[in-house]
Amino acid sequence: MDFTERVSRRLKLRDLRFLAAVAQSGSMAKAATQLNISQPAVSKAIAELEHTLGVRLLDRMPQGVEPTPYGRALLKHGIAIFDELRQGAKEIEFLADPAAGEVRVGSAEVYLAGLLTAIIERLGRRYPRIVFHVGQATAATQEFRELRERRVDLVIGRIAEPFVQDDLNAEILYQERVYVVAGKRSKWARRKRIALAELMNEAWIFTPPDTLPNTLLEEEFRARGLKMPPARIYTLSSHLRNSLVPTGQYLTVLPGSFLRYAALRSAYKVLPIDFPMRPRPIGVVTVKNRTLNPAVELFLECARAVARPLSIAPNSKR
Repeated sequence: MDFTERVSRRLKLRDLRFLAAVAQSGSMAKAATQLNISQPAVSKAIAELEHTLGVRLLDRMPQGVEPTPYGRALLKHGIAIFDELRQGAKEIEFLADPAAGEVRVGSAEVYLAGLLTAIIERLGRRYPRIVFHVGQATAATQEFRELRERRVDLVIGRIAEPFVQDDLNAEILYQERVYVVAGKRSKWARRKRIALAELMNEAWIFTPPDTLPNTLLEEEFRARGLKMPPARIYTLSSHLRNSLVPTGQYLTVLPGSFLRYAALRSAYKVLPIDFPMRPRPIGVVTVKNRTLNPAVELFLECARAVARPLSIAPNSKR
């Protein structure tokens, strides 16, 4: 019997669960308490795992235990096994009741306030018992970490070009345009034509300087031979922008999805500026080779439907 077959026959899910608990708590005793079993039972299970695999999985130290490189490798794939089991249980639950299920989504706030709102509203109306867990992230690295750790099923947002995450799948939904906007009470809202250079001394609201949206805007101003104006306010908060821009005192830049779907879209006016910033791909990122539960599949279908009109300028139907 070769090594792989021997391990597959002798490896027990219970023992993997015990190993994960020990690695997380850093102690056999703490893991035993969490699992509500005796410490000798935990020690025996770990010893049997190590015997089956022929390697040491934990380093024992006076202050506790920590996984060896072999232990970390086994835990990495053990997490995927338990994740697939959870997905299977959810799929069975969903198949028993097609209107039930859970979807866990991560996204930047600007998409939470627009695109994601429209998807949830449409899907929730059709399947009112689907539960949505929505998390906000400030950077793609944070979003992808949540995805890889199985804390979210998918991430919605800007897709990097080229997309080089070998363990992730990216599906582009549409190309996002951005627009310079003001509140409808702004003096600029009444103008028929505006040159970007006229707005250099206005009160702008931008994302922080170290964020990708800010970097892309800086490139756009530079391409026009203009230095990007200093912002009066730097923020990632849609709530703050939604409170300040409608007063007419501030200008900002917003994606077309926000201007089409956000609840406060009627408070904004897209300014008539030649601002042909190259559209950027927006899409959904998931983990490769990971089974998605049926509720997530329904979410993806709905996301594609909501994204179809976004190639149309936000004011074209007004």
